Formats: sequence, structure tokens, C-alpha cells
Amino acid sequence: MSTRRQFITLLGGAAAAWPLAARAQQQGEQIRHIGVLCGLAEDDPEMRARLAAFRQELEKRGWSEGRTIRIDTRFAPGGSVDQAGALAKELLATQPAVIVAMATPATTALQRATSVIPIVFVHVADPVGSGFVDSLARPGRNLTGLLLFESGIVGKWLAMLKEIAPRLRRAALVFNPKTAPFVDYYRDSAETAASSLKIELMLNPIDNAPTDIERSLELFARVPDSGLVVLPDVTTVAHRDLIIALAARFRLPAVYSLRSFVSAGGLMAYSTDRVDQFLQAASYVDRILRGADPADLPVLAPTKYDTALNLKTAKALGLTVPPGLLVAADEVIE
Repeated sequence: MSTRRQFITLLGGAAAAWPLAARAQQQGEQIRHIGVLCGLAEDDPEMRARLAAFRQELEKRGWSEGRTIRIDTRFAPGGSVDQAGALAKELLATQPAVIVAMATPATTALQRATSVIPIVFVHVADPVGSGFVDSLARPGRNLTGLLLFESGIVGKWLAMLKEIAPRLRRAALVFNPKTAPFVDYYRDSAETAASSLKIELMLNPIDNAPTDIERSLELFARVPDSGLVVLPDVTTVAHRDLIIALAARFRLPAVYSLRSFVSAGGLMAYSTDRVDQFLQAASYVDRILRGADPADLPVLAPTKYDTALNLKTAKALGLTVPPGLLVAADEVIE
């Protein structure tokens, strides 16, 4: 090849590269920052699955991590509001365009830290009662997101307990008041359902300390024909294995709000699809990054539920699973 031809080839290659370089520079300037504040540990399998789904959904919607978006994630396992508050400040220092908050404590911490940056919450039980939004249809502030459960769900949990343990006379709602201040959201529906099922309803608050959880459940189990409704709460999730072990030790039938409890040895669960909620959160993040105002985005109600049963645990407790409950189960562990 002649010197002249080499020069023309190099010049043409450089000219072709210039637009690519310009586009890359432009993309770099347009990188949007997304903050995520989680209520579970980083190595929790549930947490990993939800974050993976979140990233994949953003990718489907045209957001490429490292090219058009950067995701900064912080973890506050156990639901300490103080810990969540410190991490919220860290996330705000990254100047995010939008923040995803998982569970009530994280959402509370972020709401206290900013009234400007859009916040998309997931796994929140009572966003109106918690003061996060003005209404589900018209949030009216810088927050919107996904409702974890409608309050009437507690009636379903109590009915499942009575169905699998017909002699049940007492049921306790297990929760940590510090990380689940929304217990009143469920109480009215729980009392109505308990009355119709002829069950005495009790509140069984626990602390974040394993010794307190053990003491509380041991005291409750002293009266025969008792059972547990373990409410959706970052504390109960953080102490999942302990609560399951104590329910087995004290022979307490229990219903949970998360399927992973059943996989870990719990009796049964009726739950929303938490991964699906992170997919929907990604769709709201996408809309906000493209200019939508969170004040105008309605809080979304859950649409996907599943029932899980652990037959091995039922047998250990001396319980017979009714055919109707077995047929309704989406997952059965034998």
C-alpha cells in the first residue's frame, strides 16, 4: 500500500472513530445516579435476587449500568432506623437522581433526609399511615412506590392457621414495633377475622435481640392451641432462622408473609412476589429518570401472590394439611 493510500485509510478510520468517541463522551456526561437503600444483608439470597431483577429490568428499558446509569447500594439489615439514617446521608452525598427504598425504616430515613430527590419505595405496608404519601392514587410528594400488602391480607393468614390447626384458640401477631410501626394497619382486619374464626388475637411485640425473641415466644407458647402470624418486618426477616427454630421447639403453627421462610423450614406462607415488586420499581425509576413526577405516579398494589407449604414441618407438628390448602399451594416442600 502506498503512503498516500495508508494516509487516506488512517484518516478514514479516524473520522469514523470521532463520532463514536463523541458519543461515548456524551454518554459519560449523561450518566444518571440511582441510589438503593436495602433492609436486608448484602449476602442474603433474597436480596441478591431482587437487585438482579431490578438491574435486568432497567437494562431492558435502555439503561446500561456503567454507561448510562450508576447504581449505588447500601444495606441496613435488621431495620435499624439510626443505621438507615446514616446510610441515607451517604446515598444523598452521591447526588442521585432517584432513590429506591426497601421497607418502612429505610423509607422513613430517606424521607427525613430529603424532600426533593424522588424516592421509590418497595415492601412498604402502610404508606398513607406512615406519612409517606397523601393518598395511594395521588402521592402528592417526592415519594411513590409499591404497596407490600393490603390490610385485609391478615384475614387470609389467620384463616390458613385455623384451617391447618382447627383447634387453634389463640394467635399472636409477631413484629418489632421499632421496625414495624404500621401494626395498626393490620389490627382492625385481624380483629374482625379473629372474631369470625373464634380466635383470641394477641399482639406479641419483639425486640431485635435474639434473647428477647426467644423469651417472648416461650411465654406465648405456654398456653396450648396457640399459633403465630409473623408479620412482614425487616426484624422478623433478619431473625428468620431463629423464629422458625423457636416455632418448631415450642410446637407453634405459624404462617409467614414471605415464601423463603417455608424454604427454610417454616410451616406455610401466603406472600406477594417480592422480586416482581423490584421489577415494577425499576419501571417507576425509568419513568422518573425520563421526567415523570413521583407526586403523580400512583402507589401500585400487589398483583402476584403465592402459597407455600412445608409438609415435613406440618408432620413434625402433628398437623394434617387439608386437601383444599394443599391444592391451593403454588409450592409444596416434602
